[in-house]
This record gives sequence, C-alpha cells and structure tokens, in this order.
Amino acid sequence: MKLTFTILLLAIFTFTQAQQKHTVYFDFDIDEANSSSIAGFDNWLKENKNAVILKVVGCADSVGSIPYNRNLSLRRAKDVVNRLQKNKIAFAEDFEIQALGEEFEQDKEQAKNRKVEVYYGLPVVAEVIEKTESDFAKKVKQSKVGDKLKLPELYFYNYSDIVVPWSRPVLDDLFIIMRDNPKLKIDIQGHICCEMVETGDISRLRARAVYGYLVRSGIDKSRLSYQGLKSSHPVYPLPEKNEDERNANRRVEIEIIEN
Repeated sequence: MKLTFTILLLAIFTFTQAQQKHTVYFDFDIDEANSSSIAGFDNWLKENKNAVILKVVGCADSVGSIPYNRNLSLRRAKDVVNRLQKNKIAFAEDFEIQALGEEFEQDKEQAKNRKVEVYYGLPVVAEVIEKTESDFAKKVKQSKVGDKLKLPELYFYNYSDIVVPWSRPVLDDLFIIMRDNPKLKIDIQGHICCEMVETGDISRLRARAVYGYLVRSGIDKSRLSYQGLKSSHPVYPLPEKNEDERNANRRVEIEIIEN
C-alpha cells in the first residue's frame, strides 16, 4: 500500500546516478530509530550531504495485526523523513513515502524487519573542462591587417559548397573568434585546385557558405565580406604534382581587414 506524505520538495535539474539504499533499524514496537542505527545514519548524512532522496519505505515485523503494523511502519518512515529534513537533505520532485507494514518478504530474523529503507541518488557532477584557446585563435590574435590565414581542416563535399559534418567545429571556432573579438573584420576568400579556369562558381560559393554561417550565428554583416578567387592564388603551382598539393590549394582563407 502506498501512502503520500506532504513535505517540501527540492527540484533537482541535474539528475542522479544509479539508485542506492541506506537502511535504518528500529526496536520492537518503537517508531524512533534505535541508538546504533542513529549513529550509522548520522555518519551517512555527513558523507552524503548532496544526496537526493527518491523514496522512503517503512517496514515492520509480523507481530501484531496488519493495520497496526502498517501504521507503525508509516510512523517509522515519517521519523526518518523528519531527520532528513532537519539535515536539509534534498528530495526528488517525484519523491514518495511508502508504508509496507509486514507486507513484504520477511527476514527470518525479526529485528531485520523493523526498518526503514532510504532510496537515494547522488547528483551527477558534470566535469568542468576549461576550453583552451585554439591554435587558430592564437594566430588570429597575433595577425596584422592584410595577413591571410587558412581555415584549418575545413572540407566540403566534392564540387559543392556543403561543409562536411566533421568540419563543423572549424566554423564554430571561427564564430567564437569573431564573437570574442568585436573589432575584428575579415574577408573570406575561397580557392580551388586543379583548374586554370573555374568551370563553376565553387570558390565563391564556399566562401559564401562560411559567410552565411557566421551571419546566421549572429555576427554583423558589416564585419564580413567574401569572394571567390578561383585558382588565381595557388599555394602550389598548377597543375599540382600530387593530392597533398591539391588539398593545399583547395582551401578557404580569411584576410584580416581590421583587428
């Protein structure tokens, strides 16, 4: 039988780890925890100040009537809840208190049936990782007006202006750099490889893709411009000798306009 009991609940937004249990024992026909259990309970309280109480279950031995034992187990559960409240232990929003009386799988040793079980969890503590400044951000900080910097590891699907998913962090990094340096203005420049004459408009479209991402993320248009330079400024002369040279020529750079 489940009984409800009104207490002040604390909303916990960072949920808990796997459910754990602490047991408090009582003497025969008594609704206050016995001295040995109180000592253990006090130690538990000291070690689990951040615990979140999920459920408190009161129990009784089989001596006496079912209604009497049910009431006794409720009083025992309330005794434990009161102790938790006095120690300012948090309760989950869906906390419940149950009074089982003798209606559970009884232990052969009656003393072990005179108990209250406290089910709890411990808050998950998110690991705080200090984000270090990227190498590219450091280069931007050290750059002068007119300097050109290649966006590292920025790749597109072949013959398109669609950035591959694993290059998204590059755009995120550029956004953070722009956000954290409000005086910075850049010109975004797209380059292609292989062709002396660009058959499409890929270099401009790729530069525009970077520009569009920054604008959608909240960077003011007045701080940005873009252009496609085709293959007019290769890192390696055309035609390239190998794939490494082609990858180096196929790039998007930013030119520092103001810093």
